[in-house]
Amino acid sequence: MAVYTKLSEENLKDILSNYNLGKLNNFKGIEEGIENTNYFLSVDKKKYILTVYEKRVKTKDLPFFSELMTTLNKSNFKCPVPITNNNNKVITEFNNKKLMIITFLEGKAKSNLSPDNCKSVGKEVAKMHEITKNFNIKRQNDLSINSWRNLFDSVKDQCSKIHSDLPKLIEENLKDVEANWPKNLPQGIIHADLFHDNIFFEKEKFSGIIDFYFSCNDFFAFEIAICFNALCFDGAKENLSFNVTKAKNFIDGYNSIREITEIEKNSLKTLSQGAALRFLLTRVFDALNTVEGAIVKVKDPIEYLKRLEFHKNAKNFEDYFF
Repeated sequence: MAVYTKLSEENLKDILSNYNLGKLNNFKGIEEGIENTNYFLSVDKKKYILTVYEKRVKTKDLPFFSELMTTLNKSNFKCPVPITNNNNKVITEFNNKKLMIITFLEGKAKSNLSPDNCKSVGKEVAKMHEITKNFNIKRQNDLSINSWRNLFDSVKDQCSKIHSDLPKLIEENLKDVEANWPKNLPQGIIHADLFHDNIFFEKEKFSGIIDFYFSCNDFFAFEIAICFNALCFDGAKENLSFNVTKAKNFIDGYNSIREITEIEKNSLKTLSQGAALRFLLTRVFDALNTVEGAIVKVKDPIEYLKRLEFHKNAKNFEDYFF
């Protein structure tokens, strides 16, 4: 989440005139995140999130995201739900941009998940995979391994400004994952961006998942690899270490709903290395291509160097969980 498109009170009232929600009480731009413009809205004392779609989000993908959230919610999975406008559509246009208003999810993100939190998240991720494996809607992963070489080429000449060794380190890891990337693993729709700021808790109890705008069809084990990177490293960015207890708890929670297969286990090293590379590359790109005037916290790419080092040196899945 971030603020690229600045909306005034009059703008928001104009937008809300397309909905049967009531009167705007107050609003606030949300700075966290990097992809879209987000505002918190209070309307007739009910809470909502308004998202204006920017940058990487393609208009043709919006029905996929809205249907995914709606269908997950109907399947008793805890996530926001898109609100229908007066034309019985969930996507509204304002000043040549597409937007959506969704329900507000109670709870808040934790900056550092406990092992017990990781177990409950693992369980919920597996529930989501069990639900989505039967969905007919499809969206390819635009940030899959097939995109990483081109993304690297677009930043190769400048990324040494961020860290002098980045070009060499990215090339080494990219060659590894390109040579070893698995095929034919179990797959379906994954969230693909399960960082701690997209996972909400209320009084230590899981309350839901937000921000489905990277969701796509891909390997279920790639989601696990993303979670290992996002949730299971502790410490300062220059000295991060992998927390095996958190990873073990995540897998225990996941296995209680959907048993991870042997072929998935044996692919976790490469998938985790690839997931670290994917987030390093997009963070490098965003750091080198900041939007003037936008209210956004650009995430630090350097956090991913220690992650890549760990994955590159790991022998197999037993280095991730016993």
